[in-house]
Amino acid sequence: MLRENEPEMPEINTDKVCFVVAKSRELLSEDVGAQRDDSNPTDDRFSVVLTDAGDRSPRLELVEFIEGLDADELDALVALVWIGRGDFERADWRAAITQARERREGDTAKYLLGIPLLPNYLEDALSAFDQSCRSFEEREEPGI
Repeated sequence: MLRENEPEMPEINTDKVCFVVAKSRELLSEDVGAQRDDSNPTDDRFSVVLTDAGDRSPRLELVEFIEGLDADELDALVALVWIGRGDFERADWRAAITQARERREGDTAKYLLGIPLLPNYLEDALSAFDQSCRSFEEREEPGI
């Protein structure tokens, strides 16, 4: 629960952050052997055939999602990563947003996808704001 005079994170919806968490986890968990390497399918024992890796691209889906965010949401996502990584504290939310805005250059999706612990940092930052992806994950579960 937020204490008085503590910053909230209104610049981005928690579900959007959770989508980035879920997709980046999916991207990180892909089987290396399931990725297309343009070799002979016989050589790789048809591992691409046995998975749906050839039919979907979590990386492309994640990049398109991030690129679809507005500037304020991009700044908030970067600020959350920095908070989760320990570069800023929750109380420094406004400073983190300002710095993300000032330092924004180039492709934010490329920057974010280059961070190996991206989903962990985002979840840690959400936790710092007393939020989580639990309800998002429950809605995303098949059959729920």
